[in-house]
Amino acid sequence: MPPMSRTPFFHAGLAVLACAWASAARAAVPNSDCLACHEKPALTLKTSSDDDSNPAIETIRSDPFTHSVHGGLQCVDCHSTIREVPHDDKLPLVDCAKCHAAEAKAYAGSIHGMSNAMGVSAAATCLSCHGNPHEMVPVKHADSPVAKRNLPETCAVCHSDPKLIAAYRMNPHTADYYRDSIHGKALLRNNNQFAPSCNDCHGVHDIKRSVDQSSRTNHANIAVTCGECHPKIEATYRTSIHGTALAAGNVKAPVCIDCHTAHQIQQPQTTQFKAASDQICGKCHQDRLANYRDTYHGKAMALARPGEVSDVKVAACYDCHGAHNVFPPTDPRSLLAPAHIVNTCQQCHPGVGVSFTEYRPHADPLDQVHYPLFHAVFLAMTGLLLGVFAFFGLHTALWLWRSSRLYLNDSKAYREAAARARTDPEVVTRFTAYDRFLHMLVVTSFLLLVLTGMPLKFYYTHWARMIFSLLGGVDHARELHRLGAIVTFGYFALHLTSLAIKLWRKRGAVRDPATGRYSLRRIFGAIFGPDSLVPSWQDVRDFIAHTKWFFGRGPKPQFDRWTYWEKFDYMAVFWGVFMIGVSGLIMWFPKFFAHFLPGWMVNVSLLIHSDEALLAAGFIFTVHFFNTHFRVERFPMDTVIFSGAISQTELMHERRKWYDRLLAAGRLNLHAMPAKWKARKPFAKAFGFLAVAGGLLLLVLIIYAMVSRLVH
Repeated sequence: MPPMSRTPFFHAGLAVLACAWASAARAAVPNSDCLACHEKPALTLKTSSDDDSNPAIETIRSDPFTHSVHGGLQCVDCHSTIREVPHDDKLPLVDCAKCHAAEAKAYAGSIHGMSNAMGVSAAATCLSCHGNPHEMVPVKHADSPVAKRNLPETCAVCHSDPKLIAAYRMNPHTADYYRDSIHGKALLRNNNQFAPSCNDCHGVHDIKRSVDQSSRTNHANIAVTCGECHPKIEATYRTSIHGTALAAGNVKAPVCIDCHTAHQIQQPQTTQFKAASDQICGKCHQDRLANYRDTYHGKAMALARPGEVSDVKVAACYDCHGAHNVFPPTDPRSLLAPAHIVNTCQQCHPGVGVSFTEYRPHADPLDQVHYPLFHAVFLAMTGLLLGVFAFFGLHTALWLWRSSRLYLNDSKAYREAAARARTDPEVVTRFTAYDRFLHMLVVTSFLLLVLTGMPLKFYYTHWARMIFSLLGGVDHARELHRLGAIVTFGYFALHLTSLAIKLWRKRGAVRDPATGRYSLRRIFGAIFGPDSLVPSWQDVRDFIAHTKWFFGRGPKPQFDRWTYWEKFDYMAVFWGVFMIGVSGLIMWFPKFFAHFLPGWMVNVSLLIHSDEALLAAGFIFTVHFFNTHFRVERFPMDTVIFSGAISQTELMHERRKWYDRLLAAGRLNLHAMPAKWKARKPFAKAFGFLAVAGGLLLLVLIIYAMVSRLVH
């Protein structure tokens, strides 16, 4: 026979005794006796005793208590130790578990319950969340602290308290983040009762730390928690490469909050989400992010102002790879699979074909194995950059060193020569008005192109973002850059037209007077002669003589109409317009060029365009500025390109060969400087100094950007 304590009769007997005891207690102390003191405690204290040492008596209002969830109970149902009134001042804490055993059990295993059991006085208890037990209303009542709309504020009492946040290392601003999130706005502003509140994600009484494997916010359980409201998305995620990795036990596999965050969840279409999307993906795909950032898509995204990101017509990661349905490109379900990639690209580039899809959005110029041609072009452009700057950097340094020594050793002669060159009233026309007009187009378009192009190359700098912001954003900067390109093509076409007209007018000069036929010797003489800007062997000889002068091994050479460095500048324009122009057109009209070029040519074009532009900007703002304006003889500015005239003194001391040819041919047309030059000189010099200052400022910013990237 089992022991009496284990029989059902024993338990039934205990229950009967408990009920009898409780009934006796109710009969002994009815609620009316309790309210006699607690409904008006101040009056009770005054009439019963004038001793101020009596403890304060909690006020219990009969009407709210009657209508509360506990209104049908007797006071002694909760305060079971009371046998009579008045009673002891100190009463034990009410044990809610007597009526709410399941909730109490869940609470005991929660972060709040365990903290409370460990003696953490600030840990939330039943009353912390549910409020005054004597006026407690049902959970779904609008006035309940744990009602859906009120719960964020209730949780914020602790989770927005700076002292508690610091003491227990809790995440700060969670309540503020939630209010501004899509969930918070839907619930608190739009009263959408389907929007989740705190307990929908974290649980009710069983809230646990995210490191706990049974927690609803544990990394492995996040998809299930979010899937309660987003079941279709969860199902899609489960089949994706991220979901399958998570199911396989990969603790690094991204889940919902890795992309959408926990409390700052935004609409995927919002500016903030798109602006942060590449960084989100880059947390796990850092190498892909770096290469994406080197494309126009990535640079424009990085430079876009927060308010305009959603309007920037560039692809973010999820536009190509998908959002919840991310699969490897080899998977037939992938948006980048051969069967789908054309449709994916057509979302932003309508009408493109298969060849366009050969564009490589993550091409790495250092990866010779996977991108051999791209790598070869990178090496070629890098070699060109280093070679040109090394050669002309040394050339400039030697020239500066030699001229500075002469200036210091014989400064009077140099100053007098420079002064005579500037004040000599006898001048020769060197540039026509048409030449000066074209040069003005060159200056303005070049500065505009550098101003709108270099921020893209150095997108990671603060100054790049500032310039694009001042220009009105990515889209405006792009249109201004294209305007600069149109002006460049325009002046280049005008110059070629003028050359063709000149050649046509001088066609008789290349005929043999004896036969009347075209003479090959005369044609070569016209192409490579001293009045031509095409380099010749004489330029090689001039360069050698100039180099000897740098080292004091020979006299300073005298030049003809054009110097070797001026011819290099001139030919560099042809090279630059071709290389930068063609590559720019391919990027501007990729759909058109994809009809007869593979898509990866866009990658190659961007590399050529970017490096060639850097070469042009660096060369113009250093070597060209020195050769033209900053050498001792011309400092601080040579205004010949604005006035069009060169003095006889300068002609004799620097271009003596040209002077002698003009004199011998009787074509030395000396005249006084036009009077109208004096009127426009201040404006021309102001423009010139502004252009030079702008170029130097951009040069400093470019150098800073390159150094900062090398350092980091």
